[in-house]
Amino acid sequence: MTLRIRALVASVLATGILAGAGAPAAQAAPTVIQSSAPKPTIVLVHGAFADSSSWRHEIAALQKEGYPVIAVANPLRDVGSDAAYLASVLQTIQGSIVLVGHSYAGFLISQAAAEVPAVSALVYVAAYIPMQGETPATLTYMYPGSLLADSNLVTRTEPTGTDIYVNPATFGQVYAGGLSPRAIGIAAAVQRPIQASALSDAATVNPPASIPKWEIVALEDNAIPTKAQIFMAQRAQATIVKTHSGHDVPQAKPEVVVNTILTAARSISQAN
Repeated sequence: MTLRIRALVASVLATGILAGAGAPAAQAAPTVIQSSAPKPTIVLVHGAFADSSSWRHEIAALQKEGYPVIAVANPLRDVGSDAAYLASVLQTIQGSIVLVGHSYAGFLISQAAAEVPAVSALVYVAAYIPMQGETPATLTYMYPGSLLADSNLVTRTEPTGTDIYVNPATFGQVYAGGLSPRAIGIAAAVQRPIQASALSDAATVNPPASIPKWEIVALEDNAIPTKAQIFMAQRAQATIVKTHSGHDVPQAKPEVVVNTILTAARSISQAN
């Protein structure tokens, strides 16, 4: 360990010790990520049963185009706290933001956009576009077709509640249609669960009407029915982009996701 790293570790430890002694330390203001690039920052938010690595193709392509990119680690605990966590990340970013959410993350990007003025465009990827009072469960089952039920789901008790996974045996059919068998196996193994109570957690705001929106609709989606995606997109007056894919559009059709994000990002630049 170099002297510089030792000094940094010592400084962090000392700060923690001092903050824990006596009166609680005042909360520090968020550090703003400075960027000299005129392009907006692309913030990618994964949904349930995925993690940030599901955006790896998009990240590489967007970085190649010169865009700063952040893939947020979504806690997947409940709509309120997950959206608050996302908003806290967005508040550290300087300049305009294109906020992108897959699946359940549609709830989070809608709410965070209402709280963070820097969000200039919203891209929903096979995602919910909820209105106030709606829950993930309500929108998932409003039309027939979702296979997120019964033996296709696996539950595990954890210290604060119950986690839900997609059954690895049916992961390809339910979630990852369009991926290779090898990719399906990996995605099923690394999936992150969502807490069961999150599925009944309601949106508290409508997505801001003033922010332009895009919805990538998956035409072979067995998780959130295609008909539901189209209904939500039309209701929100989002630009609809259709693609032949199962629910895991970020991994099955990354080129469609990248092109849609670039369209949104360029619309911001033209507006400015």
